This record gives sequence, C-alpha cells and structure tokens, in this order.
Amino acid sequence: MKDRFPCRLALLLLVISVTLNSHAIITRHDNGISRYVIDASLYPAVFYLEEQGSRKVCVATLIHESWAITAAHCGQETSLARSLQDESRFAVTLAGRAQIIDRMVVHPEYGEDSVNDVDLALLHFSEPVPFPRPIPLHLSDDELGKTVSILGWGFYGLGTTGREYDDGKLRLAQNRITRAEGMLQFEFEDPRLSANQALDLEGVPGLGDSGGPALIETASGQFLAGVAVGELVTAGFSEETQGKYGAVAVYERISSHLDWIGQIVGTGLAGVTPEGQKTD
Repeated sequence: MKDRFPCRLALLLLVISVTLNSHAIITRHDNGISRYVIDASLYPAVFYLEEQGSRKVCVATLIHESWAITAAHCGQETSLARSLQDESRFAVTLAGRAQIIDRMVVHPEYGEDSVNDVDLALLHFSEPVPFPRPIPLHLSDDELGKTVSILGWGFYGLGTTGREYDDGKLRLAQNRITRAEGMLQFEFEDPRLSANQALDLEGVPGLGDSGGPALIETASGQFLAGVAVGELVTAGFSEETQGKYGAVAVYERISSHLDWIGQIVGTGLAGVTPEGQKTD
C-alpha cells in the first residue's frame, strides 16, 4: 500500500492516498469543545508515548500486563525507535507511574514497500505492569455499524475548519464504523445535513492521535477494536485542515491480526491463545 501512505506525519493521518498522522480529536462545531475533554484517569490503560514541548504525541493501549499496542509509524514520529536502538529503553507514564519499554515488535508487513502495509507495533515493558487492568481485544469480525469511542491528546479543532490547536488535553469522541474490511473506517458526518446521522459526540482523530484506540462498548465492558493510523485523502483534503466534515478516519483492524498478536504476546492475553487462535 505504498501509494496509500504518501507521508507519515506526526500521529494519525492516513490517506488513500492515506496520510499517516492524526489530530487530537476534531469535534462537532455545534458542541462545546469542553464536552469532549475527559480525565485521563477514566482510561488508565491508554497512554501517550512522548511529550514534545507542550504536545503529547502518539498513543498506545495496554493489552497485557507486559505489552501495549500502537501504530508502527509512531516509532519514528517519537524518539521511541531511536531510544530503543541506542539505549534499549524508553520511559512512558502509565496510570501516573513511570514504566520502561524495552522492546518494540513491528508487524512483519509494515513498511512502504509492503503490498499489505500493516501499521501496528507491540511494545514490551521491562517488568509486568500491576495496574491498570489491560483492555481486552475485540475478537469478533462484527464491527460494521458499531459505535466506537476514540481517544487522543493531539490537535483539536472543529468539523467546519479542521485541526487548529494543541493544548495537550485528552479528548474522547464517538463515531460509527462504516467499513470493516482490511481496515476499519468511519466518516465525520456534518450534523447540518439532514441526510446524515451524526452522533452526539461525533468526531475523528487528529494530528498526534496515531496509535490511539477505537473501543467498542459491550455488556461485558469495552474492547479494543482498532488502532488509529490515518485519514483517507479525498477530494478537498488538505494537511492544514485535516479532520473537516467528510473526513474518513482509518484504523488498523484488531480482529484481522489476532494471530500475530497472540504469537508475540503469548499467554495472558484475553481472548487469544499462545498459538494465536480465538478462544470462546
């Protein structure tokens, strides 16, 4: 998918041309932006990878006591890859405590020369993380039509204008999955159009949100269904106004990569056996 990813920006933005990098949650223009701001303690298993000045860049999700998952391009968008190569360690803050990442395992099909570019990476902690509880994976391929919650610390803005500001606050928005094939996709619908069915907290990720989770709510709790990797480049797309109404966000589909995740993580991963097979 080389021509799908003409540039890997700072965090989420995929283009089909898909642009890799993301803003920090772009919101509806007719909602107060404070409605999207949340306390990070509500999602302790979701953490940012790096602070760059006032910015918080890239997101990861704890899925096992020793492993987190993010977008592979976040290794280059932050100092993660370089730090692991030079020092064999990278510090993050998880649920208010410092933790050390000592290894990054990139999906074997990641890369601009790969026909099936899979933008995923698993991050290993030097010691098991006793808290918080990991977020379990969504194992089923029934994502189409389901509502997801998306999170990130990146740039924010309004659907009428696209990304504008970066204040380092965690935001949460929701959207409805409209395509579930190799990847998950959903569109930022304009609430001013009567034909649209924009959700109350409709939104898409922004620059800096790459690696962030798409969470499906079930009777048993929230499950990780996708990892943010970009935004489709459609008519009228501009890197300066990412996330305007009509933007299509793209997430790697967790249910398509259970075998790989299970083979790397091994035992202790909810819903996946060491051989990578789904459990009941």
